[in-house]
Amino acid sequence: MRCELTGIWYFCNSGGVIVLFFCSSKYGSFNCIGHLIQLSDLEDLELYATPREQRFRRFASLEFEGQLYMTPYDFIQAVTSDEPKRTKKWRTLSKQELNQILMETPPVWKGSSKLFRNLNEKGVISYTEYLFLLCILTKPHAGFRIAFNMFDTDGNEMVDKKEFLVLQEIFRKKNEKRERKGDEEKRAMLRLQLYGYTSTNSVLKTEGEDLVPRSYWDTLRRSTSQALFSDLAERADDISSSLSDTTLLVHFFGKKGKAELNFEDFYRFMDNLQTEVLEIEFLSYSNGMNTISEEDFAHILLRYTNVENTSSYLENMRCTIPEEKGITFDEFRSFFQFLNNLEDFAIAMQMYNFASRSIGQDEFKRAVYVATGVKLSPHLVNTVFKIFDVDRDDQLSYKEFIGIMKDRLNRGFRVRILIFIVLCSRGEFYSSRKIFIRV
Repeated sequence: MRCELTGIWYFCNSGGVIVLFFCSSKYGSFNCIGHLIQLSDLEDLELYATPREQRFRRFASLEFEGQLYMTPYDFIQAVTSDEPKRTKKWRTLSKQELNQILMETPPVWKGSSKLFRNLNEKGVISYTEYLFLLCILTKPHAGFRIAFNMFDTDGNEMVDKKEFLVLQEIFRKKNEKRERKGDEEKRAMLRLQLYGYTSTNSVLKTEGEDLVPRSYWDTLRRSTSQALFSDLAERADDISSSLSDTTLLVHFFGKKGKAELNFEDFYRFMDNLQTEVLEIEFLSYSNGMNTISEEDFAHILLRYTNVENTSSYLENMRCTIPEEKGITFDEFRSFFQFLNNLEDFAIAMQMYNFASRSIGQDEFKRAVYVATGVKLSPHLVNTVFKIFDVDRDDQLSYKEFIGIMKDRLNRGFRVRILIFIVLCSRGEFYSSRKIFIRV
């Protein structure tokens, strides 16, 4: 029988039975609850998980002291594949193995657009970090600075480990609001798997208490970041000592956790991750060539969308582009940079009254550049029109195109994460942008 003290909870494993003791502290007193859990119960947790939790559990391959982790390879698979390529079996990491993985983690200044592929199986990514990375994939470059400033709660142009850990509380609190109702014991077990700890007490609002109403402008006057995150920062202090380091934390803040992250390194990491995922998708179709076919490009665009009859779009494109020219990676990347700015494009279309009618190729290309700053090549624009111009009048239905592209950007799931000014009851704060991601 193996028993370990893991900060605030004990994890004991004996055969097919897990003995779990969770100890919580409130106002200086400790309460401990013991449970005998059959391993079959862990499989039943799928019934109580949200779609994004289910996906994380399905692709995660590692377990350390009861908490599940993805490897960098698992994460890449989760965002580029419909199903994992291997059957789910969580491998238990020893403390020694985890320490070795973290020791081999490169610092942020050594990052590249091949970081996740180079790390492969030698890395650990927690559930909250998984959500953070998904957000990065759909964030426009213009939003990188805003995201960095929201982490930088003291305004010193640097993000430290404590400030970054506030992120984990943000995602945990948002996730609690979406939890499926049901057996509270099973939900508690699921939280332990995903977060390494559980909490029945809200950080932002304790049971029986009402939040003091605060207007958006009041918040700005009281320094936005401090007002939004001060209580979460206190919580981050409480949990940081009990949770294990991860590859991302060591990459950003060093093995001792004392390094700080500047904007240039933060921007480069986000840009590299977007590029890496796009490279992997592109290479999966290019077979070592410098281009992918227009038909492959159509397959990638229509993947994860709610289009029921994709064959009609593909057939339409085959008939209107008889000679294959190919789509380069630069063209491919520029289109997905445009998709990350899709909301700005939609607003521009509405302002110029294009949203109520079909538009031509020149109008489309000009509107994309004005709204997003992204230049699309004439061949790429022509290919997009041939895919979606079902009635073949060389005009694009704005509403249909926007709807399908939002599905593609979301990669099949519409999960709202308020990323810039977040975590407040409806009407209390203004959210400057909503980002939809696949989870």
